[in-house]
Amino acid sequence: MLAPGSTIGILGGGQLGRMMAVAALQLGYRVIGYAPEGDNVAADACSGFITAEWDDSEALAAFAAACDVVTWEFENVPLGTVQALPSPLLGCPLRALEVAQDRLNEKNFVSGLGGSPAPYARIETEADFAEALIRIGTPGILKTARDGYDGKGQWRVRSAMEANGIRFPNVPCVYEGFVTYETEFSVILVRGRDGSVRFWDSTANLHDGGMLTRSLLPAGAMVEAQVPQARELAARVAAELGYVGVLTLEFFATREGPVFNEMAPRVHNSGHWTIEGAATSQFENHIRAICGLPLGGTATRFEAIEMRNIVGEEALTAHTILAEPGEPHLHLYGKREAREGRKMGHVTRVGHALK
Repeated sequence: MLAPGSTIGILGGGQLGRMMAVAALQLGYRVIGYAPEGDNVAADACSGFITAEWDDSEALAAFAAACDVVTWEFENVPLGTVQALPSPLLGCPLRALEVAQDRLNEKNFVSGLGGSPAPYARIETEADFAEALIRIGTPGILKTARDGYDGKGQWRVRSAMEANGIRFPNVPCVYEGFVTYETEFSVILVRGRDGSVRFWDSTANLHDGGMLTRSLLPAGAMVEAQVPQARELAARVAAELGYVGVLTLEFFATREGPVFNEMAPRVHNSGHWTIEGAATSQFENHIRAICGLPLGGTATRFEAIEMRNIVGEEALTAHTILAEPGEPHLHLYGKREAREGRKMGHVTRVGHALK
């Protein structure tokens, strides 16, 4: 167990790191962050913050020397950065990042554990793309194999003719066939150092342009019927990785059962509702897990919950939300610049009927 007063290092400076740091402070830990130059809002909640490039060996050494355990807030931290840290410091094995950073590796890994992703193919050349269009068909979606999130690095392909208009990015990609589904949902679990696993209730997730806009509980009959199967897969993934902390798997709820979409070895946007809505938030339980503390309960506290992201310039008037009915809980991330498609905060409503 990591004693109170010890220092947790967080790789990354965004809002997930910020909320993890707040949870860590409540449990009596110090937090030091590390990220390149940028709008590192996590620094507001950290005892210290190192601003340096991911490959700065001297800065990484100083960071490691100050930490008792290290975690990350997003899955695209360069592997070389994490490999440069002493392995005993890592709160979770490196393999989780190795799998999650490449969409093809991720799909192959989950398929090997019995998961069912959408039909997919590795794409390295335009010829590969043409062959995949014939074999898998359209509609579909072309995604870069690495570095994509919130709809970035993705191109929808509604027809073979539309595919001709896509400028191939000349990096490894994955082509996926579309899935007919009722809704998307998340399975979020926390796994302790002792292998114990707890799940939060699964939300129905609504997206716009590949970005999550809302998460809703209850999630609906189809999702609730498919959660047990999805949880079994998520638990197998966590065990195979030797995972410690919060892990998220996203699924499509279809008539044939849950179809795996992607995984995130970290706290997740669709779990923000747990701050007010669950016995223990995903952020606190992540800190508990990597520090070797007993895990907290994950039971949902209210009959109906809605979490909505605040995106772009809407954040400029977000304080009006506090005057609205429905007991809104507002979280602004302290980002300096509001722009289209940027998550500026979120609001959670609990204890009332969904609108």
